[in-house]
Amino acid sequence: MKKIISLLLTLCLLLSACGTKVPESEKNTTSAPETAASQSAASTAESSSAPAETTGEETSASAAESLPPAEKTQVNFGLLAGPTGMGAAKLLSENEASASLNAYACTLFNAPTDVAPKLISGELDIAAVPTNLAAVLYQKTNGAVKLLALNTLGVLYLLTADGESVTSVEDLKGKTVYSSGQGAVPEYVLNYILDAYDLKDEVNVVYEAEHDAVIAALASGKAKIAVLPEPKVTAALNKIQGLTPALDLTQEWNKAVEKRGQAGCTLSMGCVVVRNAFAEEHPEAVTAFLKEYEASITYMNDPANADEAAALCEHFSIIPNAAVAKKALPGSQLCFVAGEDMKTQIAPFYQILFDYNPAAVGGKLPDDAFYFAK
Repeated sequence: MKKIISLLLTLCLLLSACGTKVPESEKNTTSAPETAASQSAASTAESSSAPAETTGEETSASAAESLPPAEKTQVNFGLLAGPTGMGAAKLLSENEASASLNAYACTLFNAPTDVAPKLISGELDIAAVPTNLAAVLYQKTNGAVKLLALNTLGVLYLLTADGESVTSVEDLKGKTVYSSGQGAVPEYVLNYILDAYDLKDEVNVVYEAEHDAVIAALASGKAKIAVLPEPKVTAALNKIQGLTPALDLTQEWNKAVEKRGQAGCTLSMGCVVVRNAFAEEHPEAVTAFLKEYEASITYMNDPANADEAAALCEHFSIIPNAAVAKKALPGSQLCFVAGEDMKTQIAPFYQILFDYNPAAVGGKLPDDAFYFAK
């Protein structure tokens, strides 16, 4: 009996030393989950026990995987459909490919009046708006919005339908003109030009809420004369037979400022602004935005990129049709002017608007704090 017990004890000790295999279905069913630290340790152990000889490609991939993901600042970016939005198309493409320095959440708007409350409420961090609205917002928010850069020069044209002949501003006397942009640069530019010829009270201007409503009025025959910006000019010319560009309002603006003794003021219609709180909290993100935005506008302006630039405008719904965008790009006057150059260029324009109608810039001229210094 003693021998049998001894043999059994020996067998138990042998089995204990070898270990028993746990069935796969029972793994991790009762024990606590493996912690991130233990997983990392296990991963490190496996890596160190792997063969030392690897290809260069495998080494690079492994190194890239071991790096932490780059942290990008979330930027809520508001754009207007049309020329003030076109310059950002390449930036949006980089963002879509996760190749941008910031992470942009872009919202497209059809009217400046839709953008303003989003900026004021903090729902937008950076936005493209008419230049006069930037000044109005600065005053309205007690300095909570700054001017970042100018992005669009003069892009307004006066179009006439069949049966109408307009070769000069004086020809508009007694006529009705349809336009969009009430309360924004288009209204003040048109009124300033008419006033220079003492015609402001002699021309009936009907304002529509959106550019497309003006095109619809032209297409239906309701409107015979209209003011539109590029690229809506190209869209209207493609859509409506007999429509003719009659006056380049940038040229007419230059004539008007000369008549008033204010020659040399550049018509600057579009810009980008930033909430001051966002700029103070994320200065690096704003600097990165300016760098990326300038590169985007440079790309969009390059004739060698015309096809791709036009396709991007359509892809991001900034312009609904790539063919229209391609024709409109040369006349859309995209620009990038920031820092001291921005202030030098826009300050005389604000002075003219203020002298004409103080409400156009929010009741008073913006002070130096309005201009974002690069």
